[in-house]
Amino acid sequence: MNQEELKQSAGILALTRVRNQIINGLPDEYRPIDEAEAYQVQKQLHALLDEAGYGKRVGYKIGCTTPVMQKFLGINNPCAGGIYNTATNYIAVSAQFDNFSHPGVECEIAAFIGDDLVPAADSTPFTRETVASAVQALFGAIEIVDDRWTDYKQVDTPTLIADDFFASGIVLSQPKPVAEAPDLATARGHMAINGNQVGEGTTGDILGHPYEALAWLANSLAERDQHLKSGEIVLLGSVVETQWVERGDEVNIEIEGVGGALVKFV
Repeated sequence: MNQEELKQSAGILALTRVRNQIINGLPDEYRPIDEAEAYQVQKQLHALLDEAGYGKRVGYKIGCTTPVMQKFLGINNPCAGGIYNTATNYIAVSAQFDNFSHPGVECEIAAFIGDDLVPAADSTPFTRETVASAVQALFGAIEIVDDRWTDYKQVDTPTLIADDFFASGIVLSQPKPVAEAPDLATARGHMAINGNQVGEGTTGDILGHPYEALAWLANSLAERDQHLKSGEIVLLGSVVETQWVERGDEVNIEIEGVGGALVKFV
């Protein structure tokens, strides 16, 4: 697509997001042909949503970083989307069920970026070790996802990426300084809905270590002449399968040794 077509594609997605509408998919002429083009549409989407007052991007979510989520969605590689200041919450929150099309929840670990992760002049890729030094704090997190599609299973991966890969909101625990955090290769995460445990996993399920996901994102952004910036938040992946929720559901998550969060859909 040319620049005008990219903006038209993003405009369709922005309009349906602001209006909270279900969409079948993108018209053929505005459908990204691959993931590289999808991220170009996504960048335009972020700008349009900012202009519309929907929210300013303050970080990223990374999806499909664990076997359970790759199996659930049938996608075998990580995919990123934006998260917005207007949808970032802390500790416990009530969420208006009618503000979503078909909401779901995930149990995640998130990182607060303390230093810019600028690509090396010689294009040396980021690694788990090189991104670790930029992480200032960690959070247990609920990601609120929203299925904005008539049938997401029929929507191609580039289109899902263009629309922020189901991203809709987050609830973060109190921050845990990195120096006080547990071993992220083995920390356990749990999710309960209405007091009943619905899933658990370990943060090591995230590509072997959550910082591998962060390195993936840093390298993905570098390919697009972008970089992670100080103050941004990154959700690194869900350790449990997405759970779709109903009005009245109360969701609790905890990443052991990091923190917990709660959301109630009202």
